[in-house]
Amino acid sequence: MARRRVLLFLKPFDVYPPRPYVGAAASSPTSAPSTPPQPRAASPKILSYLDDRCRVHKDTIDLCQSVLQRKSLDWISVQRNHLSQPIRDVDLVIAVGGDGTLLRASHFLDSSVPILGVNSDPTCTKEVEELTDEFDARRSTGYLCAATAGNFEQILDATLDGSRRPLELSRISVKLNGIQLPTYALNDILVSHPCPASVSRFSFRKRNNMGETSRLINCRSSGLRVSTAAGSTAAMLSAGGFMMPLSSRELQYMIREPISPTDADKPMLHGFLKQEQHMLVVWYNQEGAVYVDGSHVVHSIQHGDSLEISSDAPTLKVVLPEHLLKKAPE
Repeated sequence: MARRRVLLFLKPFDVYPPRPYVGAAASSPTSAPSTPPQPRAASPKILSYLDDRCRVHKDTIDLCQSVLQRKSLDWISVQRNHLSQPIRDVDLVIAVGGDGTLLRASHFLDSSVPILGVNSDPTCTKEVEELTDEFDARRSTGYLCAATAGNFEQILDATLDGSRRPLELSRISVKLNGIQLPTYALNDILVSHPCPASVSRFSFRKRNNMGETSRLINCRSSGLRVSTAAGSTAAMLSAGGFMMPLSSRELQYMIREPISPTDADKPMLHGFLKQEQHMLVVWYNQEGAVYVDGSHVVHSIQHGDSLEISSDAPTLKVVLPEHLLKKAPE
């Protein structure tokens, strides 16, 4: 029997906040050169917290590598900012970091390779309670991550022997002027002006597979957000949207902070795209952007560009945490 091939997809260390430094003192042309930057006077608790976050992440990576080394697996590791090509010829991707790392890995995957997320730096409730009056001590949420350092080997074994099966999650497809964008969104997309303080001007309507369309809605707002079922618990929920069953193939959309909508338009400003529906958007600002699953994947748009948004995208196989599996149908 062929050995299983595994890719370990890692959150890099440089994303953790460095110890802050005071900038060099301002100097005039006649003054002596400024002194080198000195460590900022920061709370020892904050510095200890930042050091511990990096240490815990490294310890989790070391543990995952040790577990893989002991098993009959062919595996390699790559940092997420060093990958630029689709992931192929592996049987499983293990994303070590948090939801952001899992999302980044998903952008390189089709529907054939499953992914297992490992939350490498989970929030400690006791730590948050102790430090809540000093600073925000929350760590990684890891909503879609099935494993932590504590149960990684157990979840990995269950995944490899088939007793823990991944669930197929919907993604979002975006076509720009009829051309398919190469990245599918697992969580959501945001269409907006690159400057968050600027008004986004666009129109949209829905169309089904029979060619039937809804009436045109003209928008001046802070932009348009569209989420999958998996992404409905993220920014969409924070903005007042609804949680969707993970098995749903519908998309949820919301016009962000609309400016003086008409009464007739209001029912259309937040709703759902059925699996057979597409959203057609025409952009009217001089510049704009489509943000895919956050800020790392951005596609520029300009006045007159058209977008076609739908769930017509390859699904993604994700090994989900136990509490989400209980909500999903067999």
